[in-house]
Amino acid sequence: MSKKKLLFLPKYPRKGASSRLRTFQFLPLWEKEGYAVSVIPFFTEEYLYKIYSHQSPGYLHVLKCYFRRFFVLFTVRKYDLIIIEKEIFPYLPAFAEWFLSKVNRYWVDYDDAVFHNYDQKDNFMVNLLMPKKIDHVMKMADMVIAGNTYLKTRAELAGARKIEVFPTVIDPIKYKARNSVESKIITIGWIGSPSTLKYLDPMVPILNWLHEHYSIKFLLVNGTSKIKFKGDLESIIWTEEGEVDAILKMDIGIMPLPDNPWERGKCAYKLIQYMACGLPVVASPIGMNNDVVIHGENGFLANSNEEWISALGKLIQDPKLRKGFGEAGRKKVLKEFTLEGNFERYKKLVDQESTK
Repeated sequence: MSKKKLLFLPKYPRKGASSRLRTFQFLPLWEKEGYAVSVIPFFTEEYLYKIYSHQSPGYLHVLKCYFRRFFVLFTVRKYDLIIIEKEIFPYLPAFAEWFLSKVNRYWVDYDDAVFHNYDQKDNFMVNLLMPKKIDHVMKMADMVIAGNTYLKTRAELAGARKIEVFPTVIDPIKYKARNSVESKIITIGWIGSPSTLKYLDPMVPILNWLHEHYSIKFLLVNGTSKIKFKGDLESIIWTEEGEVDAILKMDIGIMPLPDNPWERGKCAYKLIQYMACGLPVVASPIGMNNDVVIHGENGFLANSNEEWISALGKLIQDPKLRKGFGEAGRKKVLKEFTLEGNFERYKKLVDQESTK
């Protein structure tokens, strides 16, 4: 039997979080199972470097990315299945997906509410010309893979013919549980990309209050960025190889989010990372956070400043509570959010599709 040929079209190369987690971390498993896998990202490493360094990648470079993806369309007939992350061409109408639906089968994968880039974007021409662009992409796809129920609901409203929910997951081999060490100084931590650092702004007054009343430090796993925290602030540059070791330096992991449409579509990945390392968590009750955090069992959900202060205060003062929450959280992750678990489901669906 010939190898099944899969073409993955992620948005970013491996350094981009969504593409790394939704596509690249699965590649060794596909190859081990004998699939012939091709991966062609839309953007480049150079593009991501510029974006993460707060520099402009330049119009010419972006244009080259569009041309490269355009020429990929001439090769799609040789694959058994094409799996697209989000869309083929950002901010262009869904003509490419329409063409692809006529010549082959494609699935589309979402771990963010990218449809809000079109129906709520502060851009008059985008709103006017293609507010339902992603809905059309979903409807034409043979399958929509949604990272959570918020994204699934949008696919249902779009008229998608088949939808499967696949949460963003971790490889448990890489994530070991933190050793329970009672420290006089409790480290509260956050991990995230430079574009999401804004979510920490409302936390600064809360962290400063906690600093005045408890012995804490704050660990920021992000880059060279800082926040206006008055206490001991440690900033670690994120690397894929070092992210687990960085999380293991934390005593408590946090995930604050505003209650906005875009944030409701997030897949709670940092919570899953914290919990995989056996950390207790505190999170905003937004979107998938509500599915991952069982309030009072593996963490706390906090909405107001008072709730954040109360939740973090309890965990700071009670090592047994931190340990119990951490163990419960790790148990949940190993049961529901693992790479192997997702892959086995994914592979079954691909095999079913390939026999049609």
